[in-house]
Amino acid sequence: MLTWFKTALKPRVSPPGPMEPQPFVANSQSALPEGAQLAGPGKSRRVLVVDDNVVILKAFELKLQASGFTVFTATDPATVAGTAQKVKPDLILLDINFPPTVGGMEWSGLTAIQWLRRFPELAAIPVIVISGADSAACKNKALAAGAKAFFPKPVFYQDLLSAMLAALDLPRA
Repeated sequence: MLTWFKTALKPRVSPPGPMEPQPFVANSQSALPEGAQLAGPGKSRRVLVVDDNVVILKAFELKLQASGFTVFTATDPATVAGTAQKVKPDLILLDINFPPTVGGMEWSGLTAIQWLRRFPELAAIPVIVISGADSAACKNKALAAGAKAFFPKPVFYQDLLSAMLAALDLPRA
């Protein structure tokens, strides 16, 4: 049995060349194919997604693009205000929990919302919180900080899309 275990767990070697995966780079605007038209309920709306998990960022990026949104991503809540000033999002999707930073102030999604509200040009941007912390207390804190809605992970996309469209005063798909 031990022989089978050792053999079964041998690492697989991927073929070289174009089959190698391309890295995903967070903190950049998603690239749509040249000449692609945005379609769907989010057409021409800009969304900033902030989460420390690049897999989650990529998943949201793909789903939101498929719904017609232009998507920007960030992994650091301390950069939310600066990024929002640059890209001028219509809506922000924001995680609450982030890993501790080395030195400086500890940032959370709630801190980022409070920081956004200090800038008159950013204060009106609707924020929807998405968090792995599925508790009533966490939800209440997010809503008290100014979030329009709270969704625990994993998120049912159609419910999130409906909340996004409502926050943007757009007709539901």
